Amino acid sequence: MSTMPTPFASPSAGSSAPSSGTIGGSATSSATGSATEKFIASAEAHSAHNYHPLPIVVASAEGAWMTDVEGRRYLDMLAGYSALNFGHGNRRLIEAAKAQLDRVTLTSRAFHHDRFAEFCTRLAELCGKEMVLPMNTGAEAVETAVKTARKWGYRVKGVPDGRAKIVVAAENFHGRTTTIVSFSTDEEARADFGPYTPGFEIVPYGDLAALRAAVTDETVAVLLEPIQGEAGVLVPPAGYLAGVRALTRERGVLFMADEIQSGLGRTGRTFACEHEGVVPDVYLLGKALGGGVVPVSAVVADADVLGVFKPGEHGSTFGGNPLACAVGLEVVDMLSTGEFQQRATELGDHLHAELGLLTGAGKVTEVRGRGLWAGVDIAPSHGTGREVSEKLMERGVLVKDTHGATIRIAPPLVISKEDLDWGLDQLRAVLS
Repeated sequence: MSTMPTPFASPSAGSSAPSSGTIGGSATSSATGSATEKFIASAEAHSAHNYHPLPIVVASAEGAWMTDVEGRRYLDMLAGYSALNFGHGNRRLIEAAKAQLDRVTLTSRAFHHDRFAEFCTRLAELCGKEMVLPMNTGAEAVETAVKTARKWGYRVKGVPDGRAKIVVAAENFHGRTTTIVSFSTDEEARADFGPYTPGFEIVPYGDLAALRAAVTDETVAVLLEPIQGEAGVLVPPAGYLAGVRALTRERGVLFMADEIQSGLGRTGRTFACEHEGVVPDVYLLGKALGGGVVPVSAVVADADVLGVFKPGEHGSTFGGNPLACAVGLEVVDMLSTGEFQQRATELGDHLHAELGLLTGAGKVTEVRGRGLWAGVDIAPSHGTGREVSEKLMERGVLVKDTHGATIRIAPPLVISKEDLDWGLDQLRAVLS
């Protein structure tokens, strides 16, 4: 069993975890009128209730650690759904942002700026592609990819106007816009938001035969997550992604990989598709691309795909702004060394080995994932995913539940092995 780790220096960020404050705390342990309760009451009164967060109020963060308004410390084992792959307050990223803040932050795409070309060039090189279309959020990248596929289908493939179809997978999570929820199978995300956008065919995830049957002459793209994060970190059967790649080539269809959560180091490779030696036609990127500093997303493809756009046909006021490009360029530089991918591989192997022991002990029913990313299905006798998340919070570890019985574990890639082990010790204690 590990003891509480001492403050550590992250190998890349050059910063240490906060050294003061207690570890964790119960949602009900504070006195009435505490700072936490006041913040939460104000949020409940004045913000839409579209989230159900754990009852903590974060005030500061560094590396893999967060501190709340009461001075209690928590190990972040979620990392903003991969948006914080490089940890909180990563010095390289903060310094890049600060330097750009003193120069220029926004021009809009009505003008050129001096960070845009280098960002697009370097990101294209990282992906092995020719062109980049920068946006802001992951959902915007998905919407942009949908528009790209349809326009490519009409202009290049010759699909009759208004007939383009995109095949997607059941249990997907690509965002929450009206178009995206139109092809969601999650009723919580979809219900009461119709009428729904047509043009999508949903097939079971991991089922190549169903995918083959769904592809027609009017299909312009197959849009998939290489690993389904929100669904519980579902890894497809071996050979599935390679089969999708072969089928899409055979039928003249774009393979669009949503690597918004799975990409940029999380699984131990730059892209999750690499685990099967697959290169899609289109990468959808976001989250970690902004380094946890600013929202940055992008659609990356070759010129024969992204070249279908002409001036005025798509855009974004903030897409590709100077601040976003400065931070995104630093992210690309950090990933180009391979350090973070190797770290995710080594720590991920350790994470999955330790979680596998819980399966053998009957405390969890299944563990899935790759690299520093795991979906853990809690055995019914040990509570729901939400209950386990709340108990972990009380012990100073932050994770997130999904689909009832599952918790997701995805710490920043800068986490130390000692901190990771301490977090796993807390999970063992909760499940004891």
